[in-house]
Amino acid sequence: MLFVIVLGLAALAASLSRPGSERSNRRAQPPAPATPTVEPGPAATGPARLSFTANGRPVTRRLQAGHAATVTVRVREAGQVELQGLGLTTAAEAFTPARFEVLVRRPGRYPVRFIPAGRTQTRTAGVLQVVARPPT
Repeated sequence: MLFVIVLGLAALAASLSRPGSERSNRRAQPPAPATPTVEPGPAATGPARLSFTANGRPVTRRLQAGHAATVTVRVREAGQVELQGLGLTTAAEAFTPARFEVLVRRPGRYPVRFIPAGRTQTRTAGVLQVVARPPT
């Protein structure tokens, strides 16, 4: 009989002690963070694509200041292409046009020049004209 009483008191003590410890555990834990949400924003636009040909008439291509652009220059023979004023020069061949990744922040006119291999005479392929952004 004494054994049943002790067993009953132990079960009662165990049932009373659990809710209190769960409550204290709830208070000790910080609240769960809110689930982050993602909202659609404006579509990202890639760089502008501007092309020149060293063998045709020189052309002017416009680009807004602060916008990225990929500038390609097609040639018929091997040589070097230079974006004057930007300090950019690269090689070009008949099947491999010169390619520049540019981001110009200030307005200006930048001649695109081609120097055939083994020669010193340059050809103007065109002008990259960077224009100011319109006020917003």
